Amino acid sequence: MQGSQITLDDTMTAPAEREGAIPFLGLPFQAMATRQAARHIAANALGSDNFWYVVTPNVDHMVRLSREPGLRPLYDTSGLILNDSRILELLAKWDGLHLPASPGADVVQSLFSKEIDQDEPVVVIGCTASEITALKARFGLSDVRWHDAPMGLRKNPDAIRRAAKFMADNPARFHFLCVGSPQQEMVAIAARDHGNVQGVGVCCGASLDFLTGKTRRAPEWMRRTRLEWLHRLTSEPQRMVKRYLLDGPKIFSIWRRDRKQRRNGPPEA
Repeated sequence: MQGSQITLDDTMTAPAEREGAIPFLGLPFQAMATRQAARHIAANALGSDNFWYVVTPNVDHMVRLSREPGLRPLYDTSGLILNDSRILELLAKWDGLHLPASPGADVVQSLFSKEIDQDEPVVVIGCTASEITALKARFGLSDVRWHDAPMGLRKNPDAIRRAAKFMADNPARFHFLCVGSPQQEMVAIAARDHGNVQGVGVCCGASLDFLTGKTRRAPEWMRRTRLEWLHRLTSEPQRMVKRYLLDGPKIFSIWRRDRKQRRNGPPEA
């Protein structure tokens, strides 16, 4: 990390092949349903001496990656890539790929409901004091360790390092990184590079906003019919209009290019 921005090292890449991965839109996704993903995360957090992290890309992530390919190491060095989007699930289906959506909010809820002990320490990076209070009340948690990260993390490497140090100073199986993308993935890499952080980091965006009632989630029927984006757009039009009406549709041209490339194979050397 240098200057005012996070500098990503292009050599920081994960192994080229991940067991059982589904290559799609340039990322090796794991085809896991919600409960399977939560069980996998919990099983691999147990007794872990080395920190690793989970990313949950959605349409917004993929559009950003096409615009800023320098952010790709944030995903390449993760331990698990889950599909957070039912739109991506549909596009993959059109390509004959089975890539079930595992929405981050559902995975996180499954972890708190079924995998996390009420008395064990849990680390949260981001959110507000009222959300932490609501989280503890909803799941009966007695030891939530909260770091109130500032806004503008992406251009504040010192704040990112402080978040990573907080994770190191507060050992836990589960660290929930809730500062939005790509900031949360940057914190995850800083935690990994710190060397003294254990457990698993879940990059989960606004998941705790939904679980604590700060933000109302779309009804089940809208989620099932891939209309959750419409609910969020109508609920927060000023904040979401660019994401869903201007940037979101770009996913179709990104998908067409990726489809053509996969059909034609890699370019000859």
